[in-house]
Amino acid sequence: MLKLIDLSIASKNLERNIQKAKENGVIIPNFAQMRDPAQNVPEKVKEKLRGIGLWDINPLNLFRITWKNERTLKGGLYGKPNFIELPSKLTGVKARIICMIGKYFPTGCHKVGASFGCLVPRLVTGQFDTSSQKAVWPSTGNYCRGGAFNSKLLACESVAILPEGMSRERFDWLNEIAGEVIATPGTESNVKEIFDKTNEIRATRKDCVIFNQFEEMGNYMWHYNVTGYAIEEAFESIKGENGRFAALCLSSGSGGTMASGDYLKQKYPYSKIAVCEALQCPTVLNNGFGDHRIEGIGDKHIPWVHNVRNTDMGIAIDDNDAMALLRLFNEPAGKEYLKNEIGLTDGEIEDLSLMGISGIANMLGAIKLAKYYELTEKDVVATILTDSVEMYMSRLEEMRVEDGEYNPTEAAADYRASLEKIRTDNLIELTYAERKRVHNLKYYTWVEQQGREADELNDLWYAPEKTFEAVQQQTEQVNALINAFNEETGLLKSL
Repeated sequence: MLKLIDLSIASKNLERNIQKAKENGVIIPNFAQMRDPAQNVPEKVKEKLRGIGLWDINPLNLFRITWKNERTLKGGLYGKPNFIELPSKLTGVKARIICMIGKYFPTGCHKVGASFGCLVPRLVTGQFDTSSQKAVWPSTGNYCRGGAFNSKLLACESVAILPEGMSRERFDWLNEIAGEVIATPGTESNVKEIFDKTNEIRATRKDCVIFNQFEEMGNYMWHYNVTGYAIEEAFESIKGENGRFAALCLSSGSGGTMASGDYLKQKYPYSKIAVCEALQCPTVLNNGFGDHRIEGIGDKHIPWVHNVRNTDMGIAIDDNDAMALLRLFNEPAGKEYLKNEIGLTDGEIEDLSLMGISGIANMLGAIKLAKYYELTEKDVVATILTDSVEMYMSRLEEMRVEDGEYNPTEAAADYRASLEKIRTDNLIELTYAERKRVHNLKYYTWVEQQGREADELNDLWYAPEKTFEAVQQQTEQVNALINAFNEETGLLKSL
């Protein structure tokens, strides 16, 4: 199997893709436009976007796959990267923690970018035929939402796969957008069941093409180029005279977002990359078992696209803390406590609604990292809020039914136990040997179960110049193919 993104051309399919794009008004943005849309998106596209809602099923919303959308649901254009800085009186650490905001992507989550990175290279090469094939999106939640949305914009059929235990909001929305929705057994920690379903589809449905985020290097390419650049710009905008970029701290998920850390380490060589996971399913920490409630960060395996050799720390987050803070940050009694006892402003409290469950876990990981390394006011730690509380309103309602209405006593207890007293337990600073141990866990998923070759696995470790670094170098080739595709459709010229 190829270690890179296959950019060979399937001419007949490509011709059909170009024709279908003409018929459906599809213009595809390149990576330069997603990195810096204010400068690089054509003015004619910007004019059209002023009349289009952020979640509208309109092909021009492909140009909103960026961290730099204005914070409005309709008609917005572009500004600086969307992020917040958490107040130290909340985090309890001196280090500055910045959080990139996923809410202002189409679908309310940055996974729409990862799915774009997986689908578009195959579309502009003709390796995927939009007129006869369906795009299959295996996911623990948000990736299949992004994939279904992009499929709709790009005028192709989609099949969304996600665990049956995910939040109701995801299923309700997917049933409106995806051509087909398949629920697999379990919850976010049951990734193998998702892979089993994709293998069944691959063997029995010849009209389907699998876009597996956990192994697709297009996922890595998008985050390396777009997310890494956005975090760099956010840091540079706030660093001041003596600021230092200290670390990136992220839940593993599909491993794609970790690619932004590879970009940032090239810019800030002294910085750290930390990967978070649920304590109830400690794969990096303890080789993987159990179930958890931090939705969207599938476990019990190490993603193929995670560059483990470049990862410095593994941090386990108790899902009880993440769920407790979901209530603290969003229930009226919790907000009152944060305002009156902790001294947060109304605006700072409102910002906390930008965190979904995995975003809260990411925040806790960043706090634990800052405490472990004894970071100071000069140090900046970055993390990502993949989605917002809007994806989890049903979870809040379930907790109200199960535990009763939230009250001030519970708010105080949750703050002290799940935030103020967060310690540096259940983490590991990865030595060379520990990184190799974690990397070797890929063998069981990818070689034994998914048909990869052991030589490929070894190349991920011993030959990054042929794997991760080589994918980084493919970006300009993909940009050229996208530009050529748009030239053939002629749609940009006719706007």
